[in-house]
Amino acid sequence: MRWDLMQKRSLAVGLIAAVLCAGGALVFPPSFFRAYLSATIFWLGIPVGCLALLMLHHLVGGRWGFMIQRVLEAAIQTVPLMALLFIPLFFGLSDLYPWARTEVVAADPLLQQKAAYLNMPFFIARAVFYFAVWIVLGRLLVTWSLQQDQSADDKLTLRLQRLSGPGLVLYGLTVSFAAIDWIMSLEPKWYSTLFGMIFMVSFGLAALALAILATRFLASEKPLAQVVSPDRWHDLGNLLLALVMFWAYLNFSQFLLIWAANLAEEIPWYLHRIEGGWEWVAIALIVFQFALPFVLLLSRDTKRNSQILAVVAGAILFMHWLDTLWMITPSFYPARFHIHWLDIAAALGIGGLWLAAFIGYLKARSLVPLHDPRFTELLEQVQET
Repeated sequence: MRWDLMQKRSLAVGLIAAVLCAGGALVFPPSFFRAYLSATIFWLGIPVGCLALLMLHHLVGGRWGFMIQRVLEAAIQTVPLMALLFIPLFFGLSDLYPWARTEVVAADPLLQQKAAYLNMPFFIARAVFYFAVWIVLGRLLVTWSLQQDQSADDKLTLRLQRLSGPGLVLYGLTVSFAAIDWIMSLEPKWYSTLFGMIFMVSFGLAALALAILATRFLASEKPLAQVVSPDRWHDLGNLLLALVMFWAYLNFSQFLLIWAANLAEEIPWYLHRIEGGWEWVAIALIVFQFALPFVLLLSRDTKRNSQILAVVAGAILFMHWLDTLWMITPSFYPARFHIHWLDIAAALGIGGLWLAAFIGYLKARSLVPLHDPRFTELLEQVQET
């Protein structure tokens, strides 16, 4: 019943915010597309990151994965919805990207050299390819898992493992190029070899944070309650800590390399994000997406306490949204801090629709894999103890 109520409220919030966004698009088209880009990438990163976590779980067979497997599968099934919600961005490419404006390209020799890659038809074709890869991978993983629930065929476990190895490679490549296309090319003269990897880790971090929140909410419901234990929360806390540290390491490495090189085509990207008010966002990211979670997650008691762990995960998820804004918005407002009301409306609109779909998929199946032999073995061990 509580899921039904949450789903209805999420859908209502999403629809109301979507109407506001539609009105904003008519009055403030550039501001709408900028806000819509940030919101779309934030919400898309969660199911795409869930895809990576699910493949990692199938590949290594960790016990932590069985607690969140159904949450990951439900999130993955929302990728087609996000593909539909991504389409409006194609109508605002010239408002978002300098390389999409012919007069800008004509006056810039560097953009002319990059025109073979940065052009509208190829940009759209690449976006379609990325979504196709994510949808196909997700569809196979979810379908084979469903077939295993119905048939108890052990061979499907091996099939899931064999897909997950190459699938993680495809995840890395598609997310890296998507980050370059959708975010880095907002400032096409700037580049970083670590940029794609940062988003690979960021998406995984956001996905794990959401999975922990959802699992904490579901932990009292059977049959999930049979496998939830402090040890499994501890495992998820360790994985969250590892991703927090990796995220911080990659971001610091990128900053250090660019700052040390001090090249005219690279350093302005950071100057736009540590001046004019944006420095407070940068400090908040350092404190609340790295330092504080790092200190808290070092504690064994914190990781074994599902309530505290969920609070940490919720803070990380919120900071990931702020991080997405910090990555994108200064490209349009480099001289001063700026958040438009459409940034909030777009996040709520897409988020409400996404959450309603996510809950619908989550309600449709058992909260645990029914006939995975690895899960069956785990359940038998839990019952013996």
